[in-house]
Amino acid sequence: MSMQLVIILIYFGITIFIGVRAMKQATGADAFHGSGMGVAACVAAGVGEWLGGTSTIGVSSYGYDYGLSGAWYTFANGIGIIFLAILFAKLYRSLDTVTVPGIIEHFIGVKPRVVSSVILTFVMIAVGGAQIVAAGSLGVTVMGLPYTVSIIVLGIGFIIYTLCGGMAAVANTNMMHLVAMYGGMILALILVRGDFGGMDALRTALPAVPYFSWFGIGMPKVSSWIVASILGACTAQAGIQPILAAKDVETARKAAFSTACVVAPFGVFSVILGIYAQAKFPGLESGKLALPTLMMNMNPFAGGIILASILAAILSTVSPIILASGTMVTKDIYHRVLRPNATDAQVLKMSRITTAAAGIVCIILAMVPNLKILDLVYFAYTLRGSLFVVLLFAIYWKKVSNKGAVWAMICTAAMGFIWVAIKSKTGAYPISPYFTETYAAVLTAAILTPLFSTIFPKDKENNTASM
Repeated sequence: MSMQLVIILIYFGITIFIGVRAMKQATGADAFHGSGMGVAACVAAGVGEWLGGTSTIGVSSYGYDYGLSGAWYTFANGIGIIFLAILFAKLYRSLDTVTVPGIIEHFIGVKPRVVSSVILTFVMIAVGGAQIVAAGSLGVTVMGLPYTVSIIVLGIGFIIYTLCGGMAAVANTNMMHLVAMYGGMILALILVRGDFGGMDALRTALPAVPYFSWFGIGMPKVSSWIVASILGACTAQAGIQPILAAKDVETARKAAFSTACVVAPFGVFSVILGIYAQAKFPGLESGKLALPTLMMNMNPFAGGIILASILAAILSTVSPIILASGTMVTKDIYHRVLRPNATDAQVLKMSRITTAAAGIVCIILAMVPNLKILDLVYFAYTLRGSLFVVLLFAIYWKKVSNKGAVWAMICTAAMGFIWVAIKSKTGAYPISPYFTETYAAVLTAAILTPLFSTIFPKDKENNTASM
């Protein structure tokens, strides 16, 4: 058994142990979903939405293929979180709900809450599946397991510790993961730089374009990431749930700003490691193998610590993602519509069932061949960003109707799917290569929300009060 594998197994075991211990704190549904959290706990739990397999395995793969421009992934996320912190963190926390669809109900109605819950649950499953893809890549490289076996084994571990402690497990383990992530990536940069000879040697080994251009991946992709992140951050259930669980409004706002500061710079570390991997191992089958391969070819002890930090990043995201999915299905559909009189014990039981189911679906999704991590995640961001456009109309325009919002959400989601399907089949976007699925979905939401609200005027008796 390799040193790297031993270290990773120890780290994974510690994570599960902390999650199981947190079971004592998850005594009811509110505790399981999160409540009364301070700034540090909110940041630890919320960071998982933004830093994970995508920010390590995913961003390093873009560094391997495209260079520095892959770092825009976390830059864009940081910009989006700051937008949330400045304009909406206080408002959201003041509404006394634990889900984003619950916020949508406050401004529009119950049916839009249910529809948005279905769409956002799909978004969370897509993001969670991407994280398990990253975990599978790690398992293949380090454990020598077949990819399918790797994602099943690791995925089951993710589910177990999340089920045990809920939000308490997420917050407690993510504090450890955050230290491990930053510490491991900084250590990796120091060691790889010393081994290769620094950035000057790297610049000599690789062409300036695309590897040392901040826009080598293309402006359409970068701008699409930024737009999707700004809009998507405001409807990101896993990132917003800790803010909604903050002990008060001011804590929520501070936690959002602090999260942005933690998230934004992280991608630079990952992308530079991906570039080093390109210089040292130019013929890898996939960019997803860049970071694990780099770590497996350094000092075993140091490589094991760094690989454990990558696992920490994945763990920090998978757990809040599947918890967020289970929370929305339970609170927005089961408790709000199907069983409004359910007891706290019944809600807690259903929360655990739906959280486990979300984890299983993520594992199944991760088995889809040739899944592109960041492309999948940003398509998910596109869907939730377009939902935010609908919510924005509802917050600032009182004529948004229940039925109009529902049809706008459905048509917008369909437009995003169509755009991606055409790109997948033909290799190009319709209309223009610059008009990505993000712009198509957001524009559709912006046009159809007022249009459908005009066609289906607001029925005051069937809608909740708006601000």
